[in-house]
Amino acid sequence: MSTFANETANLATRILDRIEELILLAERETKPLEVDPLRSELFELFVTANGAGYTSDDSDPDLSADGLCRTLGLRWGLATAAKSAVESSGRLPAEHLSKMRLLWSVMRMWMEWSYAWDRWPEFHREEA
Repeated sequence: MSTFANETANLATRILDRIEELILLAERETKPLEVDPLRSELFELFVTANGAGYTSDDSDPDLSADGLCRTLGLRWGLATAAKSAVESSGRLPAEHLSKMRLLWSVMRMWMEWSYAWDRWPEFHREEA
């Protein structure tokens, strides 16, 4: 692996790991992610990921909202838990439900920031 590719992977991993830490902190302390200081730190991570080119749907590494959901969902076993819940009682264990709700919050904010960031130039053109 080239040095650049290795540095890119390391940055993406650090961003993803910090997002996970913030989500787990919010869960542990029962704090909403949408309120500062968690929101501000998540936004800084978004800005870093966006600046590195990781937030578009075809980016590699993929730190788009979908990419975050997929990766963290895999780390936490959410797909397996959801499948087991459907096959058995139909209830997702509380631990997984909590993580899923927090992940949805991050995804929603991430999508809103992506949308706003992409549309910024459209609304901030200088008049000739």
